[in-house]
Amino acid sequence: MSANGKTGHQARAQDCNCLAIRQAARHVSQFYDQLFAPVGLRATQFAILSRLRHNGPMTINALAAALVMDRTTLGRNILPLQRDGMIEIVASPGDRRRRELGLTDAGLARHRDGVERWAVAQQRFDAVFGSERAKTLRLLLQEVVASDFGEGG
Repeated sequence: MSANGKTGHQARAQDCNCLAIRQAARHVSQFYDQLFAPVGLRATQFAILSRLRHNGPMTINALAAALVMDRTTLGRNILPLQRDGMIEIVASPGDRRRRELGLTDAGLARHRDGVERWAVAQQRFDAVFGSERAKTLRLLLQEVVASDFGEGG
């Protein structure tokens, strides 16, 4: 430790990968949330509806894993969707004891409305950030999600 009480690796906010990613995620989420507001959705709720539309009914664990979200956070996000009749909990066709989240007709309609807003958000993001840079960013972020940061790499 040096005289100023810091180790050789100085912790500086601008060098923190986690902070930079979280700030960018919040910034982009707020932008998408503003564009989804007219259809009564938030970006996370749109992602849930999109995943259910694409994959069909899913268990909460499978949905949480697909969205890289913990169950508690997912639970908080599905409550308003369930309350507003956009998703329902249904018995799994393969195992009636297992429960799955499914999209309702109201959820499908709201998702359709959201797709238009999502397209506007995508276009604006690409206009500011550049289409190729946006594509590269998505690919890099997908690699981050697939990475294993466990002990020893």
